[in-house]
Amino acid sequence: MAGRLKHVIIYTDGACLGNPGPGGYGVVLIYDSHRKELSGGYQRTTNNRMEIMAAVAGLEALKEKCRVTLYSDSDYVVKAMSRGWAQRWRANGWKRNRREQALNPDLWERLLKLCEYNEVEFRWVRGHAGTPENIRCDELAMQAARQLDLPPDEGYLTR
Repeated sequence: MAGRLKHVIIYTDGACLGNPGPGGYGVVLIYDSHRKELSGGYQRTTNNRMEIMAAVAGLEALKEKCRVTLYSDSDYVVKAMSRGWAQRWRANGWKRNRREQALNPDLWERLLKLCEYNEVEFRWVRGHAGTPENIRCDELAMQAARQLDLPPDEGYLTR
């Protein structure tokens, strides 16, 4: 097994009650017969931040370098990562073009670093279309968003 990376499947979802508003993320990690669920939330954030945060949380949960297939129903996350948009925004000082700042640079930076360490393939999955793990991630994200005493989303507050 030396030299072979474990293949982990990660499903992610983010949710927001209002946008901005209280938000949460849900993650399901699957490796062989092992399954782990994660969730968390913030008192005031955006749906897109929670979608990115779900991917970050899933990858941060890995205990070693892995080959990952990450499923998200967020076109924003999947396209930004698989088409190199986030890498280009970073290379351009977190600008989408000459005039427009890229949003959420704090989370994109974390996600890019995690993807530089692990081998990650992003795949889009249709939300609310019956994929059990996507449904579970949505449930986890909504439960997290409804929690009382959620912490502040410092990255959202600083923009």
